[in-house]
Amino acid sequence: MARATKRLNPRQVQTLKRDGYHADGGGLYLRVGPGEARSWAFRFRWHGKLKEMGLGPLTAISLSEARERSSEARRVVAAGRNPIEDRRARAAQRDATLTFGAFADELIRDLAHGFRNEKHKAQWTMTLTKYAAPLRSLQLGDITTDDVLAVLKPIWQKKSETASRLRGRIERVLDAAKARGLRTGENPARWRGHLDAILPKRQRLTRGHLAAMPYADLPAFIARLRTTESASALALEFTVLTAARSGEVLGARWDEINLDSALWTVPAARMKAGREHRVPLTHRALAILKTVEKVRASAFIFPGQRPGKPLSVMALAMVLRRLQCEDVTVHGFRSAFRDWAGNETAFPRELAEAALAHTVGDMTERAYRRGDALEKRRLLMAGWAGFLETITAGNVVPS
Repeated sequence: MARATKRLNPRQVQTLKRDGYHADGGGLYLRVGPGEARSWAFRFRWHGKLKEMGLGPLTAISLSEARERSSEARRVVAAGRNPIEDRRARAAQRDATLTFGAFADELIRDLAHGFRNEKHKAQWTMTLTKYAAPLRSLQLGDITTDDVLAVLKPIWQKKSETASRLRGRIERVLDAAKARGLRTGENPARWRGHLDAILPKRQRLTRGHLAAMPYADLPAFIARLRTTESASALALEFTVLTAARSGEVLGARWDEINLDSALWTVPAARMKAGREHRVPLTHRALAILKTVEKVRASAFIFPGQRPGKPLSVMALAMVLRRLQCEDVTVHGFRSAFRDWAGNETAFPRELAEAALAHTVGDMTERAYRRGDALEKRRLLMAGWAGFLETITAGNVVPS
């Protein structure tokens, strides 16, 4: 009589507590280990000996997927082949023809959970697709220093920051390939003791790359901005009012907002420093939120044209262009806020830096600073909002 199969159900595989092997039938087992770690295994006889092939962790492989994998393994055994050796042979054949592009895409997927946010993942994907295009069709083991230089040289001085990040990402991909046994020898994208002897010292970013509007001009700019009735204009004004990064504003969701407490809490995953940041909301910031809430149709506060996507940073840049402020960047408004706080108020430097979500002090000092001075920052941001409401520049806002 054939043994019963499909003995487990989805609830059981999540709740089984006893360590050991739990049979589903047909050679498929759920392994429960210390700390309730769960993974799938296929057990079979090969030349009279019991063999075991791992099928993946429960966190990645569902019960139905595990059954499909064990079914395929049984077919391999029935055909007279060892499924473990068969899998190794297929992996070796695949690896032998793996290109830089395919491996880079695979690595990005594997690293995705460690990225700060979707924007970080998108930057990796874009640079290793667009700028590293000449490398993508090459076999991993064939890539040389000349190949890497052919990618970097055209942008090394023109787009120095992008080029530097691209080099580091290429190096990371090739290091991972070597760890997987897909290439040997030195990494042709290594900087120290290699490319640093070939490429000229790159031009570092200067303040001019993030051109800031003089803070004295901001009240008049805000007055002009309010004549532009669009979601993009409201998003830009909200960005100026909160002194936040554009990515933090564009990725903001309604569940981060507490209108009753006049508070916006940006989760750590969306912050550059990887720490939760609380932003006090002024009367005008709340008014903007209430305006866009009337047409709320997305989890994003400032949704874009495409369903499920936020407004793009280009939309904010287009607002500046329409207002003939093409020599100003969105990020520069943070600099304007910092200059205003330092020149026109008596608020401590640390408070202004905290408003910008900058890291202040050494590790010891930060360990003893428990709070984020929210209520003091609320006064600072109220002063900033009041300054932006005035058309006459040069107002001094007391602390």
